[in-house]
Amino acid sequence: MAQRKLGRKSAPRKALLISLTNSLIKSERIETTEPKAKEVRSFAEKLITKAKKGTQHARRQVMGTLQDRDSVEILFDEIAPRFAERQGGYTRIIKVGPRRGDAAAMAILELVE
Repeated sequence: MAQRKLGRKSAPRKALLISLTNSLIKSERIETTEPKAKEVRSFAEKLITKAKKGTQHARRQVMGTLQDRDSVEILFDEIAPRFAERQGGYTRIIKVGPRRGDAAAMAILELVE
């Protein structure tokens, strides 16, 4: 499946996705542009699914991706148990209209309760 380029080469794009995912895990809600929200949703949902396994191997894989111990602990200790019975669809995107400066479509990405 092709992914959005978001106006960046692959390394800065990966860094952006990791950074936004870490922010989503820590605050459970972020406001960003719509295309970024759609990409982060896919990235984050895969990590949450992996975290639901709860194994040491899964924890190391997620740590290798996120590179942030605090985010990994929150993901495994708080978020994954909350979604134990859920088969996907851990996030929701709420469109909030255009940004004031450049009229970019904005959206709120949040974890579902």
